[in-house]
Amino acid sequence: MHLTLLGTGDARQVPVYGCDCPACAVARSDQRLRRLPCSALIECAGQRWLIDTGLTDLTERFPPRSFNGILQTHYHADHAQGLLHLRWGQGWVIPVHGPVDPEGFSDLYKHPGILDFSRPFAAFETRQFGALSVTAVPLMHSKPTLGYLLEGEGRRIAYLTDTVGLPEPTRDFLQRQPLDVLVLDCSMPPQPQTPRNHNDLNLALACIAELQPQQAVLTHIGHTLDAWLLDEAHQLPARVIVAHDGMVL
Repeated sequence: MHLTLLGTGDARQVPVYGCDCPACAVARSDQRLRRLPCSALIECAGQRWLIDTGLTDLTERFPPRSFNGILQTHYHADHAQGLLHLRWGQGWVIPVHGPVDPEGFSDLYKHPGILDFSRPFAAFETRQFGALSVTAVPLMHSKPTLGYLLEGEGRRIAYLTDTVGLPEPTRDFLQRQPLDVLVLDCSMPPQPQTPRNHNDLNLALACIAELQPQQAVLTHIGHTLDAWLLDEAHQLPARVIVAHDGMVL
């Protein structure tokens, strides 16, 4: 089982338009340090599923029928804008499994094209896609949002973004599932007050301590965290690493 992190940035991406902070400045000079909208590709025994669709070039990256469908965490624009182009394709149907959200995004429900939104996940529901098992776990965000527990080929990965902390039922459920890898929202450096919508480093490390994965990978990273890491990366625990676009787990 392989999880490729296609994008690891927050809604602003890195570099941020018009920003001259150290992180944005270095990202403009080094393409490897840029961050696209947070998204991933899970591959397991012939199954290939996109996790979120914020990338605007999905139709160029993925030829028709080169993936099985989409696991949508939620319908904020930076996680769903690629659907607006995908829907106008022809010749096949793309299943989109995601949260129950009556609003969705833009007019996608009204004009879905080749996208099939007919089977949203219930909380803690498990679906089997060949050898890949996917369980939807509720997260805490400003829109209905799911994380996904991905199991296959003897590996177990939790992909949890966007969230601010973890709901108690999700924490309890994942504590019973020994994790090889935890991919976790960490949008900001340590903050003096608890954030409203995304983890800062303090909350992310608290979640990691609760779930005790073999390895933790921080994603959904904003430019303020990247700037903080330029000088403070040594403060991260040994089993915690910072994601970059294109990373394969």
